[in-house]
Amino acid sequence: MSVEIIPLGDSAIRISFGNEIDESTHHQINRFLHNFTSYKIDGVIECVPTFTTIAIFYDPSKIRYRQLEKIVYSVMESAKELKLYSPIVYRIPVYYGGNTGPDLQFVAEYNRISEQEVIHLHSNQEYLVHMIGFVPGFPYLGGLDKKISTPRLEIPRAKVAAGSVGIGGGQTGIYPSEVPSGWRIIGIIPITLFDIEKNNPSLLSAGNYVSFFPVDWGEFLAIKERAASKNYKVSTYMKGEEIT
Repeated sequence: MSVEIIPLGDSAIRISFGNEIDESTHHQINRFLHNFTSYKIDGVIECVPTFTTIAIFYDPSKIRYRQLEKIVYSVMESAKELKLYSPIVYRIPVYYGGNTGPDLQFVAEYNRISEQEVIHLHSNQEYLVHMIGFVPGFPYLGGLDKKISTPRLEIPRAKVAAGSVGIGGGQTGIYPSEVPSGWRIIGIIPITLFDIEKNNPSLLSAGNYVSFFPVDWGEFLAIKERAASKNYKVSTYMKGEEIT
């Protein structure tokens, strides 16, 4: 995989890890970030990863572009040998269909399968969190089964409810707050993904995984009530472990 390093304006550097959105690219980005941030370089303001790139913003009065470029190349080499941590898989309940999943029927009809098969395929994956963005706490999830890939709405909805689970093309994601959306909404989760009052406001983070499991309406309401009173903890396991 070829890596390209170029200036991004006069106070940022852009590192491109190719054009493929996959786990291999993500892990390469993760290794680099883990290694680079451990250096705590004076003048570096922020690192912003995306699917295939990293933007490093810096203060030119403290570090010059060529200095930073040299460090980036050095970190790139040492990061190749870095062992990745074992990611966490978050098991998140979803109520599929109904008024809170208005596009489930369309996704099924578009892909010529049953609604139950859509639910099975959607909840039978471990989705890599590539990045958090768009709105605070929104996870871009990779790994959607191609059998349920569905085009976005021609006219986006003015708003979808917080917790809505959507499919947009070959991606799936969860809306942590009420926002406009052009994705096909197939369900809703009963928990909060982003809580500004917590030390770590976002439940999910890049590099970890999400696994969905279906619940009925009664279970959804019960979990929602427990979550609202801070009495519900999302179950997790280390990737590679068997679920008991």
